[in-house]
Amino acid sequence: MQAPSPHVVALNLTRRCNLACAHCYMEAGARLARDPEELSTGGVCALLDDIAGLSDETMVVLSGGEPLLRKDVEAIAQHGAGLGLMMVLGTNGMVLTGARVAGLVAAGLRGVGISVDSLDPARHDAFRGLPGAFVRTMKGIDACRRAGLGLQIHFTVTDDTAGELDAMIAFARSCGAIALNVFFLVCTGGGRHVGNISRTGYDRTLRRLTRAAHSAEGIMIRARCAPHFKRMALELDPDWPITLAHGYEAGGCLAGTRYVRVTPAGEVTPCPYMEISAGSIRERGFADIWHNAPVFERLRAPQLTGRCGACEYGELCGGCRARPLAATGDLMGEDALCTYQPTGAAGIAVTRPTAPVIAWTAEARARLDHVPPFVRRFVRQRAEEHARKAGCAEVTVGHLKTLARRRFGGQAPGPAEIAERIHDRG
Repeated sequence: MQAPSPHVVALNLTRRCNLACAHCYMEAGARLARDPEELSTGGVCALLDDIAGLSDETMVVLSGGEPLLRKDVEAIAQHGAGLGLMMVLGTNGMVLTGARVAGLVAAGLRGVGISVDSLDPARHDAFRGLPGAFVRTMKGIDACRRAGLGLQIHFTVTDDTAGELDAMIAFARSCGAIALNVFFLVCTGGGRHVGNISRTGYDRTLRRLTRAAHSAEGIMIRARCAPHFKRMALELDPDWPITLAHGYEAGGCLAGTRYVRVTPAGEVTPCPYMEISAGSIRERGFADIWHNAPVFERLRAPQLTGRCGACEYGELCGGCRARPLAATGDLMGEDALCTYQPTGAAGIAVTRPTAPVIAWTAEARARLDHVPPFVRRFVRQRAEEHARKAGCAEVTVGHLKTLARRRFGGQAPGPAEIAERIHDRG
């Protein structure tokens, strides 16, 4: 049986960067010269053709290095959008002026993820390796907010910054962000030399994150490279749809199953933290690699070892596959960052939510169909939950409007002001 098409394809367009982050998995440093192996505009567009041939509902993340150092990002975004792909951008935000954002929106870009690693400007700048980076990133966030471009905030947690989680959630919500993505470092690339986060700090922070995601209104709070979120979510609320087959974005290792990365030179890997190549698009078609590469077949039918292999949460969580690969070279080994000890209980199967099916009016369904694919599932879940709590048998446009008012009502201050307020409070 063929694997479904990937939900997300990350295109690392370049190793060039205007920052020098110590934790960078690409080890981009402050490179400004183009790598001669970098895919050309035509090469990237041909790849997008192949991706769209599998599905036009795939989300494509244009990333780097710093992708905006390429002059053809708008052309690439326009080509992908024309194919029906959901084109989004991952950036440090430092070169996002109003004019650049307007050009990206005109090209069909549907969203942007911007990295903010501390609300303390000095700490953020130190983490990013450049004085003044924080101020420029805040200006980039403000430019996206003014243009109405869908915004996600990316926050990398370490033991030094874990205490800022609640403040970062408040910051992201105040910016009108669609999501806060909380990343837990995998020790690859430059991350090998970063202190990272302790097992105790990881467990404590992930539990706080789980509670915040469960109670969040109007924003998605998601753990990245932390599939143990699923176990904690199930412990917190067994009926929470995020713990079951829905909500895969918030947990579970996606590498090679619903997510794939393409390097600047065209190598296909299961995720950005795995350097093992499944093949090169210069030699084979993307669809052939996705469906037939042996490493993907292993990840789709994993034979886990160690604690992960004995764990009753193996199907629901399965651990991060990049961590054991980086630590020991064993793709199927246990995720050493996890503190959980298997109990020997029967395995917990992934099942569908038990909540009763709820209908949608034709008008509400039409509105849902216009929601970008990467947030449609979230909108559907929120709308159905809201309708059920209201005692309604179907979701109406009125329900959608109520949820929209909750999220967008009022005029929020700019991100630099929000960050300053939050930092001053603690």
